[in-house]
Amino acid sequence: MSQTTLLEEITQWNEDTCRKELKSVLPTLVSMYQHADSRNEHIRVLKILTEMFLPHLNLAELEEECFSKLLPKVVNVFNDLMDELSNQAGGLSSQNTELRAVLRNILETMVQVLEALSGCVRHVCSFEQTLVLESIRSLPSSVLHVLKNTFLHCKESESAYSGRLSMVADLLQALFKEAYSLQKVLMELLDRISLEPAAAEEVVVMVTVIHSLLDICSVISNMDHALHANTWKCIIKQSIKHQSLLEEQLRHNDIVFSLCEDMLITFQSCMQLAEQMYQSGTQQVTQSAECKLFQKTGKLCRFFAHSLVHYVKEFKSFVAQSCGRLHLLYLQIYSKFPPSAYASKLSDTHSGEINAVILVALDPLITQLLSLRPFVEEVLADRQQSSAELFLPQCLLLVTIMDKLPTLPEEVLGLWCQGSQFPEETSRLSLFQAMFLSFQQCYTELALPIHLPGVMMNGQTQSKVTLHHHVCVHLCAFIASVPRECFPPLERSLLAALLCPDTETALLSADAWCFLARYGSAELCKHHMIIIAQLIKSCPGDCYQLSHLSLLLRRMMFLMTTQHQVEFVERFSPKEVENLQLWQHVLLKALTPDLRKQVVDDIMRSAGAVCSRWLEGRCMLVELEQVNTALSAMLCVCRESCEVIEEKTLVFVMGLISQLWTCMSVKQVRNQPCVQCTLRLLLSLSAIFVQNLDPETICEVVTFLSSLQPLNSVDHIFLAALDFLASLGKFCFAQEVQGQVLPKLSSLFASLLVERSWLLHQHALEAFTHFAEETSHEEVVPKSLSSEEIKNYVVNFLNKKIVAVENEDARVERLKSERSVLERLCVGLEPVSKEETGDLQPYRKRARKETPEEEEFEKVLHTAEHALKMLQSLLQQTPAPNWMAARLQGLATQIHSLNSCKLQGL
Repeated sequence: MSQTTLLEEITQWNEDTCRKELKSVLPTLVSMYQHADSRNEHIRVLKILTEMFLPHLNLAELEEECFSKLLPKVVNVFNDLMDELSNQAGGLSSQNTELRAVLRNILETMVQVLEALSGCVRHVCSFEQTLVLESIRSLPSSVLHVLKNTFLHCKESESAYSGRLSMVADLLQALFKEAYSLQKVLMELLDRISLEPAAAEEVVVMVTVIHSLLDICSVISNMDHALHANTWKCIIKQSIKHQSLLEEQLRHNDIVFSLCEDMLITFQSCMQLAEQMYQSGTQQVTQSAECKLFQKTGKLCRFFAHSLVHYVKEFKSFVAQSCGRLHLLYLQIYSKFPPSAYASKLSDTHSGEINAVILVALDPLITQLLSLRPFVEEVLADRQQSSAELFLPQCLLLVTIMDKLPTLPEEVLGLWCQGSQFPEETSRLSLFQAMFLSFQQCYTELALPIHLPGVMMNGQTQSKVTLHHHVCVHLCAFIASVPRECFPPLERSLLAALLCPDTETALLSADAWCFLARYGSAELCKHHMIIIAQLIKSCPGDCYQLSHLSLLLRRMMFLMTTQHQVEFVERFSPKEVENLQLWQHVLLKALTPDLRKQVVDDIMRSAGAVCSRWLEGRCMLVELEQVNTALSAMLCVCRESCEVIEEKTLVFVMGLISQLWTCMSVKQVRNQPCVQCTLRLLLSLSAIFVQNLDPETICEVVTFLSSLQPLNSVDHIFLAALDFLASLGKFCFAQEVQGQVLPKLSSLFASLLVERSWLLHQHALEAFTHFAEETSHEEVVPKSLSSEEIKNYVVNFLNKKIVAVENEDARVERLKSERSVLERLCVGLEPVSKEETGDLQPYRKRARKETPEEEEFEKVLHTAEHALKMLQSLLQQTPAPNWMAARLQGLATQIHSLNSCKLQGL
C-alpha cells in the first residue's frame, strides 16, 4: 500500500480504530514524517499524528514513542520555513502575486505547526497524575525554540517585509496569536512538572527551559505587556520552585541583568507618559487613553520591582556579580525622578503615584543587599560616579543606607563604616567618607536648591527641606546610633570634609560635628576643641582650611561648659602673642561675661604691645605679619565686643591706628601682599571707629585711597575700602577740608561703581546706598554717578528692581555647566578656558617674590621714609632747631649721591 493511500485510509478511521491500530501504525507514520519531502506532506502527517494518535498514548509512552522521534524533525522543518520566509520576504510587492502566494502559504504552514505543538502540550496537560520532566523532556525545549523564532520574526516583520506588511498582516497576526496561546499553555504545563532530585538530566533540561524563557523575554519585551509579565512570572516561579536543584546552574547574573533592563525600560516609558500628560495638560483626565496606559505601565514596573526583590531574596548568595548592575539600576531610576535636576517634569499627582507604586516597591531591594560585601564594595568604591545625573541618587542611596543600618548586626555595620582595612581587600571608602564625597558632588542640586520631604514629626510630614538639611538630619541620626568602634572613621571623615575646598561640604561637616559635640560628653567636646585650635595655629596664613576650621571653632565654643572654657583660655592664653592667631577666630560672645571681659583685655593688651613694638622699632616688613595677626585679633574684638573695651584702651587703639596709617605706602601696597593685608585691617578698624578717629586721620585715609586707585586689583582691599567709605556717611568733614576731600570721595565711589564683577559691583551698590542715606554731604552723591548707566544701576538697586530674570530651565542648565568648572577649581587642576568660565573672573596675578637683597633694600628705605614722616610730624608740632637746615642739606647731598651711583641691578 502506498503512503498516499495509507494516509487517505487513516483519515477515515474513527477514534476506536485509531486506538486499536496505534501500535502498528504509529511507527510507520513517524517514519513517514521523518522522510517526508514536501511541505504539504510534512504538515499532513504531523496533523494526523497529533490529532488522531497522540491522544491515545499514555504519559509513559509519549517521550519514547513520539516526542523524541517527532519533535527534532518539527524543529528542523520550522527552521527551514523560517529561513525561506526571511530570505524571500524582502521581495514582496503588490505586483509579484506569485511570491505573495508563496509567503502566505509558508505562514499558514507555520501556524499549523504551532497548532500541532499546542495539541501536544494540551494532551500532556490532560493527564491528572504528577508530571515528571523525564517523560516529556523533548517537548518544552522544542516548543520554546519554535516560540522564540516566531516572536522574533513578528518583532522584525516591519523591516523584513519592506513596508509591504499589510499583504500578510492577517497571517502574521494569526501566527502571533497562536504562539501566544502555545506559550501560555506551555507555562501551565511547567507549573505541573516536578523534578526528581537524583535525575541530573532533568535538572539540565529545566535549566535550559528557564534560560530559553529568558531569551524569549528579551524578544517580547516591547510586544505585549501581559505576555512579557507572565513569562517573567514563570521564570521566577520555576527558579524558586526547584531552587535547591537549580541554584548552582542558573545564569543568575543574566536573569538579574534582564530584570533590571526590563524594569528600567518600563520605568522610562512610565516617566515619558507622565511628562507627555503634564505638557499636554491632560494629567487630570483619569479616563483618557494616556492615563490608562500610564497606570498599566506603572503596574508592570511595580511587578518588575517586586520580582527583582523576590529573586534577589531567594538567591542572595548567588547575585554577587550582579551587585554593580543593581546599584546602577537604583541610581538610574532615581536620576529620572524628582527632585533630580535631570528628572522629567511631572504633575504632583503622577509623581506621588510613581513614588508609591515603583520607588516604594524598590526600597526592600536595598535592605536585601546591605549584608553583601560585593554590594558594599560597589557602593563605597573610591572611584567617583562618571555621570553628573547619578550624583544625587548616590547621595540619597547613602542616606537610605544610613537609615537602615542601625537595625542590622554589628558586623554588617562595621563593614559599612570601617572602610577597607587591608591591602588585599578591594579598596572602599567608609560610609562617612562616601557620604561627604557624594554630597560634595551635588553642586547643581545644592545651588538650585532642590527640596525633599522632611522627617516625620508628631505623625505629620514636615515641610520640604533642602538637600543639606535632609542629609544633615539623617547623618546626625546615624551618628547617634553607631557604636564606639565607628568613631575613629567618623572623626577622620568629619575632619577631611571640614578641610575640603567645598564650603557646603565643610558646613555639613561642621553641622554634624556640632551635633556630635552636643550628643557626646563634655570631655569629647573639649578634646575636639583643643585639636581644632591646634590645627588653626598650624595653618600657614589665610586659606580655605583656616576659614572652615575657624567656623567650627566659633560654633563649638558655645557648646563647651564654663569650666572647660576657662581651661581653654588658660591653655591658649591670649596674653601670649603666639596665641593671637587663634583668638582672632574665636567668637567671644560664646564666653561667660567675666571670662569674656578678661579675654578682651588680654587680647587688646597683647595686640597693642605687638603694634607698639613694631612702631617703636625699625618697622621692618619681615615683622609685619605679627602686626597683621595682632590687628586681626584686635578687629575681632572691636567687631563684637566693643562695648566691653575700656575707655583708655580705646584711646590707645585710636593712637595706634593713626600711627599705622602714617606708615602706609602706596608703592608697598601695590607690591607687598603683607602690606595689602595691613591696609585691609586698618580700613576695617577705621570703619568701626570712624567717629572716634582724628579728622586728620580720616582725611589722610581718603587721600591714600584716592592715590591707590584703581582699587580692584585686590578683592579684599576693594571690599574693605567699600566698608570704610560707607561708614563715612556718619562723618561730617570740616568746612576747610571739604573742597579737598569730597571730590576725592566722589571719584572713589565713581571708580568703585563701574566694577564689572557682579559680586563686587553688588557690594559697591550697597556701600554707596548706605553712604547716600546717611551723609550730610549730599553733593557727593550726584557727582559719584559718572554715567547714565551707573545712575540706572543705582536707581534700580534702590527700587529693588530686578533688571533681568533668568528662567528656571536656563538657570538649571547654567548650574549644570558650572559644576564641572568649579569641581576642577576645587581639586586644583589646570585653569579653565575663558569659553568655559563665561562671566567668571580671571585669576589674580601672583605677586612677584623679592630676592633677599631686594628685601633688605626695601627694609632700609622703609625705615628712612618712616623717619622722614616722623620728622614732618614733629615740625608740625614744634619749631625746628637752628642746626636743622644744615643737617637737611647734608641729607639731600647724600640722596643725590645715591641717585648718581651705578648700583648693580638698577
